[in-house]
Amino acid sequence: MIPKKMDPLTASAIKSILQKLNINNTRVLIDLEKQTVEAQEDDYSVDDLLEAAGTLTPERGKELLEEVGKSRKEWNT
Repeated sequence: MIPKKMDPLTASAIKSILQKLNINNTRVLIDLEKQTVEAQEDDYSVDDLLEAAGTLTPERGKELLEEVGKSRKEWNT
């Protein structure tokens, strides 16, 4: 998909509409056919994650997994 540049006024209007739906994410996917809005949480693709996995030591990988686990617990409280 090729991104299309919007003018600031249009972007502001869309942002206002999304805020009324309690969507404050900076990236969203709007499907006009299905009439849905999907908030995108991150920019990482599977390829990005796999590439990064090869650059981590096993110890650092374990530390990161522990940090993610702690963060998830905090988010759920």
